[in-house]
Amino acid sequence: MPSSRASTKVIVIGGGGTLGSSTALHLLRAGYTPSNITVLDTYPIPSAQSAGNDLNKIMGVRIRNPVDKQLSLEARDMWRNDEVFKPYFHNTGRLDCAHTSESIASLRKSYEAILKAESGLEKTHHWLSTEDEILARAPLLDRQQIKGWKAIYSEDGGWLAAAKAINSIGQVLKEKGVTFGFGRAGTFKKPLFDEDGATTIGIETVDGTQYFADKVVLAAGAWSPTLVDLEGQCCSKAWVYAHMQLTPEEAAEYKECPVVYNSELGFFFEPNEKGVIKVCDEFPGFTRFKHHQPYGASSTKLISVPRSHAKHPTDTIPDESDASIRRAISAFLPRFRQKELFNRALCWCTDTADANLLICEHPKWKNFILATGDSGHSFKILPNIGKHVVELIEGTLAEDLAESWKWRPGSGDPLISRRAAPARDLSGLPGWNHEEPSDDDKDVKDVAVSLASVKIGENMAEKVVEDRGRVGVKVLA
Repeated sequence: MPSSRASTKVIVIGGGGTLGSSTALHLLRAGYTPSNITVLDTYPIPSAQSAGNDLNKIMGVRIRNPVDKQLSLEARDMWRNDEVFKPYFHNTGRLDCAHTSESIASLRKSYEAILKAESGLEKTHHWLSTEDEILARAPLLDRQQIKGWKAIYSEDGGWLAAAKAINSIGQVLKEKGVTFGFGRAGTFKKPLFDEDGATTIGIETVDGTQYFADKVVLAAGAWSPTLVDLEGQCCSKAWVYAHMQLTPEEAAEYKECPVVYNSELGFFFEPNEKGVIKVCDEFPGFTRFKHHQPYGASSTKLISVPRSHAKHPTDTIPDESDASIRRAISAFLPRFRQKELFNRALCWCTDTADANLLICEHPKWKNFILATGDSGHSFKILPNIGKHVVELIEGTLAEDLAESWKWRPGSGDPLISRRAAPARDLSGLPGWNHEEPSDDDKDVKDVAVSLASVKIGENMAEKVVEDRGRVGVKVLA
């Protein structure tokens, strides 16, 4: 493959999101001809319906297994040193907390695993056993709220300016001359095959445009199971977030505050440069099961189908989510418990049963590559995951990575994955107000019209919606 890089054509579906944009970047870095790389997405980079199009994401080293550890350490080094990513890593530290006997025992087990993991992690992670030790790392936490808490403090942790980092990739792709397709011309409909019916030669989008290539990469995140039949390997789920606006004086007090995470409450980040704090609750996620027939399925099946705020900006969040986010605020930031919340929204990811990625060639469609199954933990590997997708394309992917990411239907239940409980369906949940389902093609057509004035690679992360009272509108500040 290296000798043919200059002539090989590659299509990346979902190229405006996390795994897709990283793949496009590493195709460039590997020497593929820019005009032979086609990035397709319903929205420009950073794609408005990508989970990565977000204010911020948690950064930390994950050592659940050797593959996770390898990817985390690779990514950490790139966030620190790679000029495309370095400006978007805020190394404020990370505080993982627990307050029940069960969660403390689990946290202690995690700490002991860190001590055995080598790679210098034992020097950058610290066990905090008292309120005083926790407050020394995060002095603006409330002593009364953290009684009995234990914590791990990670010097390697912090947060990532997510949308801005993907946009940084978009700028590189634009400058190098990568081919783009957005709106209806960027929305996947079906693969195209050679006369044998099994060798992929391109794809067709919903407007009828046909793109031809030697390799096709499907990296559509939570939308992947709705586009092609993954045989139950992935289940798309939503988590909830909300923003709070701080005054300049309040924001200054929280500057350089570590990310604070509690497995039974949620987490929050330091204010960004505009004084906005993001708060999330922690729970097993929501699904949205519908009868749907992805390409390759012989009939309709029950699939959790994402519903993005990009297409449905007036959707609200369930009442229980609003209440649990308020509980998290009361524990982490009690002085702000009366603050108005805005941009309350759902963020869609897709889980596999074992929380490992699904990165492999489709077993029935030659040259059709899957890159999905983020399981809610993949943004931190934005800088490096695309390198390994390119290795798969070229047939050089390491054996341990290939084994971890292989096609594996029937290997477990992605509805629960490795979380505390199965996800619950949104249907019938009080407070989740949403329009009646509309025709998807019409939605995409409307999107295409709205993108007429958008320049490819424009910094969408800087487009701030000022109407903070509007519930459910995803705002990047």
